[in-house]
Amino acid sequence: MRIIAGKHRGRNLLPPLGDVTRPITDRAKQSLFDILAPTLEDARVYDCFAGTGSMGLECLSRGAAAVKFFEADRSAIERLKKNIAAMDDEHRCRIIAGDLFKWFAQAPAPDAKDRGDIIFLDPPYRFLRERPADLQTLAGVFVSAHLAADGAVIFRHDAADALELPGLKRYDLREYGGMQLEFMTCA
Repeated sequence: MRIIAGKHRGRNLLPPLGDVTRPITDRAKQSLFDILAPTLEDARVYDCFAGTGSMGLECLSRGAAAVKFFEADRSAIERLKKNIAAMDDEHRCRIIAGDLFKWFAQAPAPDAKDRGDIIFLDPPYRFLRERPADLQTLAGVFVSAHLAADGAVIFRHDAADALELPGLKRYDLREYGGMQLEFMTCA
């Protein structure tokens, strides 16, 4: 795992331990960030189910203003902290440890200027089968309270699964092997 472009280009990231997270391939990551490039400068990013932070840290390397990382797994959080420290970007990062469903249910809506311009929604693949209602509720919260009016949600999931997310409409879909990236905005 590494940063592929921007000021930290080539910097290696600590990978996840075991199979707790699923790192994205460099090819898929490059394609994703080629699409997002025009929107990254000074963006506010939410990296949900962040793992060791590859997506959010790539955004910071490419000029994002700030990233909120949401992660529940303790080993992933420890590696995420080390990856952030290695890039010397602590001042632009916030880690929200624990159950992100509870956090979003209780968090007050941010001011419009602090809403997410880009929200990565990368749940464990089993969540689409085991917790679809939670993911749909979460998407509704993004739209109503945390997504900027012209913001984008990037939903990564197994290509064999699909889930309609209320309040969001898809404007692009990319498939890489057995993985899909859905690009969505407010409906």
